[in-house]
Order: sequence, then C-alpha cells, then structure tokens
Amino acid sequence: MYDKIVQFLATLCLPIRIMAGIVFIAHGIPKFYDISGGYGFFQSINLPPELFIPIALLEVIGGLAILFGILTRIASALFIIEMIGVIVTAKLSKGFIGGYEFELLLISICLTLVILGPGKISIENYILKREIFPKGKQLYRKTTNTQIR
Repeated sequence: MYDKIVQFLATLCLPIRIMAGIVFIAHGIPKFYDISGGYGFFQSINLPPELFIPIALLEVIGGLAILFGILTRIASALFIIEMIGVIVTAKLSKGFIGGYEFELLLISICLTLVILGPGKISIENYILKREIFPKGKQLYRKTTNTQIR
C-alpha cells in the first residue's frame, strides 16, 4: 500500500515540475531583453547589480532543469533561496495580496520538489535510471548496506 502511494506521488510531480519550469523560464528570458534596466532595478532596491545576470541565468537554466527533471532538488533549493530573497528585498513592504503571495506559492512548489524529487517521468529516472541526488533513505541504504524498514 505504501509503495503504491509513493508511486502515485512520484507521478504527480510531472505537472508540478512542468508548470514550475515554465514559470521560471518565462520570468527569466525577458530579463535578457533589458539588462541595463535590470541593473538599474537592482540598484533601486539596494542590491548589487552584478547579481542580475546570475539570477536571470538561474531562472532560465534552473527552469529548464526542473522542466526536464534533471538536478531538480538542487534547482528547487536554489529557487527557494531566490524567492526568499525576493520577498525580503522587494515584496515584503507590499503585503501579502499583490505582494509576496506568488513567491510563497513558488516556494511551496519548490519545497515539494525538494522533498519528492523529479518523479518517475524525468530525465534522471527515465534515462539515467536513478536520481542524481537520491533521497536520504536511499543514500543511507547505499552507504551502510543495511535494510531500513
């Protein structure tokens, strides 16, 4: 019974992963159209403008990683850090509605992907036949050669 629930949850990661990847890519690509404006925006909220390009690259490359299901846990963890930074630096003063509710939603989606991983239908599981960074239980089993019940 437990295995069927785990398999069902692993399959449910696909639509979550697809939408999260599309959202991050859709927010990352336009940043490259106006790089000087992005530098100015970062300066206006007292952030170093040098962070603009790495954040834009994270959104595009990390969005692709989540979309295709490779390095999903790492990309999701980086997005959680980014969204916390967005909330603290730019959105907190605007309040919940019209402010940081979207970022909280993205954090919860990424947290789900960190916990569940890429799911069954992903490059990691379909082509590589394993997760690049397995869950703790799997990692523990491989390093200690013990059975976990």
